[in-house]
Amino acid sequence: MVKCMSIHPSALVSETAVIGAGSIVGPYAVIEDGAVLGENCSIAAHAILRGGAVLGNAVTVDSFAVIGGDPQALSFDPSTKSGVVIGNNVAIREGCTVNRGSSDGSNTVVEDGCFLMAQAHIAHDCKVGKDVVIANNVMLAGHVTIGANVFIGGGVGIHQFCRIGTYAMIGGNASISADVPPYVMAAERNTAHGLNMVGLRRGSFERPDLADLKKCYRAVYFGGGNLKKKAAEAVREHEFGVTATGARFLAFFEYGKRGFVQSSNEAT
Repeated sequence: MVKCMSIHPSALVSETAVIGAGSIVGPYAVIEDGAVLGENCSIAAHAILRGGAVLGNAVTVDSFAVIGGDPQALSFDPSTKSGVVIGNNVAIREGCTVNRGSSDGSNTVVEDGCFLMAQAHIAHDCKVGKDVVIANNVMLAGHVTIGANVFIGGGVGIHQFCRIGTYAMIGGNASISADVPPYVMAAERNTAHGLNMVGLRRGSFERPDLADLKKCYRAVYFGGGNLKKKAAEAVREHEFGVTATGARFLAFFEYGKRGFVQSSNEAT
């Protein structure tokens, strides 16, 4: 049996919007020209989907969230053709904002399985990987890249163009203006506090991966010095990065525009 969509009579839904089977649109919700919803989505009362917003299947958007709003940039031209792409099984709670891309053809992307808690802000051109949890009042500036399985605590602010590696964890109210390597736990202002062992255990990493990762972390973060150079030196040594996990950690230091969070042991 084909599931029918349900649109409340008070909702404002454009005739050019696409609403997938089984989707529900609540009272006073607004869905603009060109917006696309997959199957079994739930759009709560007073939520807004701007034109160019594309949602996958089983996405929930809570009240007063705005998906696809213009970038918050003084130089932005509203005639720019850009959008927001939301993956499958994403939960977007009340008051969240996800801005569209800042250039023609660009998209802000939130991949499958993410959970955006209340009042989180995802700025233009951000890329958020799969199964990321973003807690209340988090602020991502433009062009931030978040790897898969990251947890970002409440009230965190992340500077534009920063990268957050896979399985990283950022403690609540942190101010991050530097890149956070994969598997690392960061807090306060650009401070690394070791590996995210809770996340690694939950991710079912094997013992050889953990042992290699710990060696790589010590090689880069212990003893001070230039982190990028130390990671490159470790890559040349046969004893570091012998697993895909360790190699991914070391490779992260090859790129980036913002520098890297510093070890709490070296912060003083």
